[in-house]
Amino acid sequence: MTPKNKILKSKKLLLLITVLLAVNFTNAQKVYLTKYKNEADKKIYVTKYKSESDLIVFESKYKSEAKPYSGIWYWTKYKGDSDWKIYFTKYKSEADLKVYFTKYKSEAGVN
Repeated sequence: MTPKNKILKSKKLLLLITVLLAVNFTNAQKVYLTKYKNEADKKIYVTKYKSESDLIVFESKYKSEAKPYSGIWYWTKYKGDSDWKIYFTKYKSEADLKVYFTKYKSEAGVN
């Protein structure tokens, strides 16, 4: 295998890993609220302002609206049904993700 082919193969592998990680991050639309910080997949800090957030979230009553890449969250009753188990923290420095909740579905998504 030539050096050029090795580089091309490495780039393809890196691209595949990046895509898989991006899908894992953005696919979490069904969420479960946990009472325990150590049980959570993500610690969430709720911001007062949209501009401070990493993600703008609309809460849906319908599971079918919670699509990947949408920012629309559906709250599950059971841990096993969720994509993410989340814990709300009072401290911004503890958070994995800063979220702003919106009333409008059209605003939902990555900020």
